[in-house]
Amino acid sequence: MTRPIVYNIALGVFVCTTVLTIVSILTPNWVSYSVTADTGSTFKKSIGLHKSCSSVDDPSCRPFPNDEDCRDDQFFCSMWRSSGFLISFATIVELATLITFLVVMAGGKYKRESGWKLIGCFLLGDAAVEFASMGIVAYLFDTDSQFVIPGWSLDWSWILCTISASVSVLLAASLAASAWLLPPEDDYEYLEDPLDG
Repeated sequence: MTRPIVYNIALGVFVCTTVLTIVSILTPNWVSYSVTADTGSTFKKSIGLHKSCSSVDDPSCRPFPNDEDCRDDQFFCSMWRSSGFLISFATIVELATLITFLVVMAGGKYKRESGWKLIGCFLLGDAAVEFASMGIVAYLFDTDSQFVIPGWSLDWSWILCTISASVSVLLAASLAASAWLLPPEDDYEYLEDPLDG
């Protein structure tokens, strides 16, 4: 039986994973490149799901991928945009998961006894969408010609997404384990007998 304390802890951890997902979307650090020239100056470029930033461009950040980026490689652009769509969709799944958590927690003992299944499905769905998004980026990183030059690496926004998806899987497993392993909660409290006092 999943107890309220288990749901409260799982909800707190899930809110943190949702923040990680949102940060990974907003920051342009999915793939980055850094090289130091013989003169000592460092050139840096980082690519996010929706924008690219460079230490030599003015302005330093621009939308990515734009028409110029897609002129020669439509496959890359389609896949990159699909990854951005999937991770944005994951935030919608996470919002639905948060609402489901609140409904189950507020619904009493019966909803807590059976609600872990629905929450677990939402958590696994969220993780699947996030893993698909980061998998697309990792595939493009491994196969696309623009990342062949040494110095490119998957950066911390990609890692945040990986952590978020992994924690969602662990939360689903934890809720299932608590439902199977914990004894049923006792809703009754003994009242003092007025005749004994």
